[in-house]
Amino acid sequence: MIKKILVALAIALPSMAFAQKFAVVDTETIMTAMPETKAAEEKIQQSSKTYQDEFDKLNEEINKKYAEYQALPEDTPNSIKERRQQEIQELAEKVQRFQQQAQQDLERQHMQLLQPIQEKLLNAIKSVGAEGQYTMVFPNGMSLYTGTDVIDITDAVKAKLGI
Repeated sequence: MIKKILVALAIALPSMAFAQKFAVVDTETIMTAMPETKAAEEKIQQSSKTYQDEFDKLNEEINKKYAEYQALPEDTPNSIKERRQQEIQELAEKVQRFQQQAQQDLERQHMQLLQPIQEKLLNAIKSVGAEGQYTMVFPNGMSLYTGTDVIDITDAVKAKLGI
């Protein structure tokens, strides 16, 4: 009985191995070609410019305070000098906090805007993979070796997305 099972497996396994189909897809090329990605990048660029403008204003303010501090006469009391130094230091800390918050917000926006686009791409890849009855679809460039029997489905996914 065990011999029959082993013989059946020995016959079935090689034929199962040949029935497998593998594909690769260039997700980066597709993502950059999607109009949604371009729109998301434009929104991020607009936000980045808004943050940069505000950052420039804060830097201008700190430079003005520093120039005023440098212009103080030598006979200015230490208490006034110390207060001006404290103001400059507080502004510098404010600029640093603003910069960190802006960076975090831009990263959050980037993730929020790209997530639905990535899901759309993944769904298109799954659909093309199912239609082509592929065993597995790999991102292009992830494997160390790709044989000639591996199919590139990048164009099929682009067509599925209408690009």
